[in-house]
Amino acid sequence: MAARLRLVPTLTSTGSRSSLADIGERAGHLSVEIADMAGLIGDLTTLGKTQSQHAQGAISAAAQMTHVNAALATSMAAARESADVTQATLSQNAEAVSAALTGAREKIETLGNGAIALKASIEEVAETIRQVQETSGAIRRIADDTQLLALNASIEAAHAGSAGAGFAVIAAAVKVLAEQVRVSSRANQTNLEVLTTTLTRLLSEAESNSMTAQAAKTESHQAQQSLDNLHALVESVERVTHEIGVMAQSVEQNSSSYEALHGELTALVEAVQAGGGKLTQAQDRANSILGISEDFILFIASSGIKTQDSAIVALCQKSAAAIGALFARAVARGEISLDNLFDEHYQPVAHSDPQQLLTKFVAFTDRALPPLQEPLQEPLLEADARIVFGAAVDRNGYLPTHNLKYAQPQGADPVWNSANCRNRRLFNDRTGLSAGRSTRPFLLQTYRRDMGGGNFMLMKDVSAPITVNGRHWGGFRIGFKA
Repeated sequence: MAARLRLVPTLTSTGSRSSLADIGERAGHLSVEIADMAGLIGDLTTLGKTQSQHAQGAISAAAQMTHVNAALATSMAAARESADVTQATLSQNAEAVSAALTGAREKIETLGNGAIALKASIEEVAETIRQVQETSGAIRRIADDTQLLALNASIEAAHAGSAGAGFAVIAAAVKVLAEQVRVSSRANQTNLEVLTTTLTRLLSEAESNSMTAQAAKTESHQAQQSLDNLHALVESVERVTHEIGVMAQSVEQNSSSYEALHGELTALVEAVQAGGGKLTQAQDRANSILGISEDFILFIASSGIKTQDSAIVALCQKSAAAIGALFARAVARGEISLDNLFDEHYQPVAHSDPQQLLTKFVAFTDRALPPLQEPLQEPLLEADARIVFGAAVDRNGYLPTHNLKYAQPQGADPVWNSANCRNRRLFNDRTGLSAGRSTRPFLLQTYRRDMGGGNFMLMKDVSAPITVNGRHWGGFRIGFKA
């Protein structure tokens, strides 16, 4: 960083003082512009860091996705191999089952048709036997009638005496023949009844076999449907195998794309980091120029020339001296110890956003400073409408007790809290630290005040050191619009 100017006022003439005052005013405007530029560079630096972090996150995500894709590709390759094996096995089994079922169906069809034809043949034989039985019955009746006729003929031949002797012989022969026919007919009838019984039982079995054969034929058709389903399953496995192959190609393409994206993001991060380095250098240069302009403004003010900021500078020095005296009296009276007054162990306030902090001297400053700080606001506001606040900070930029309008209880909105709850906050930025640690008679700075929610206000900040018993406690700050 460039060395800050060390200027000694030597001008005394009225004209020179007037020119110097004009230069001071112009330098003040320049410092405002420089402060704005430095703030913008700082915003760009922060944005660059944020972009770099996001890009790093994207790189990690891309690397993770590449890893996931690689694992997925391995899994899909294994799945495809399993699907190929399954497809081959199913195809072989389907062909074997198809051949077996086709042969079985043909045999079952032949056996079924034979059983059905046998049943029909048995039914035809039964019908023939039934007809034979009817014929046999008719013969038996004829034999009975013939035998009765022969008996009548014998009786008539006996009545005729010798004249009927020949007729009697014939009648006797007919009677014997009729008896033989009747006996044969009875035997035949008995045999036919036995055959009928056998055929009936055979017909019942044929009927059962026919029903079984018909059921077997039906089941063989169902087996064919199952075979068709098996072939459909083989086709489904083939489609799944194809789709897995297509998906595997997509995964491979994604892996290549993520690798390319990883390279692009890495290059982007490197570019952002390089830009961030340049922005850091630019911010250092801007802060250096801002420091030079502040030194120049301090030189103008120290020269005794009245500027538009002179009254505020004087009031700031007066307020700082009054607060230092107030602290010294409090220590002398034992209201607070010197160690507690200089406590730098900041304790976070739970659930505060933005973060608020407590120290051992907060309770004391909350009692002691408002009676001194608040009345100062009225004359300050009357003296210069640009004044926004006036408050004491310790050496680390910690502001324990703010003006009442900026010391509201925090709510649920962090943006509102940032603008209205500025007490008990650590303002350790460049301006805050400089105001708290400067031991010069006064320090006039230009900066952008963060109002929360990305809103900023261009401000000037004049500060004067607060000392307690010769020990530097911090500074009193007056912020006013640039």
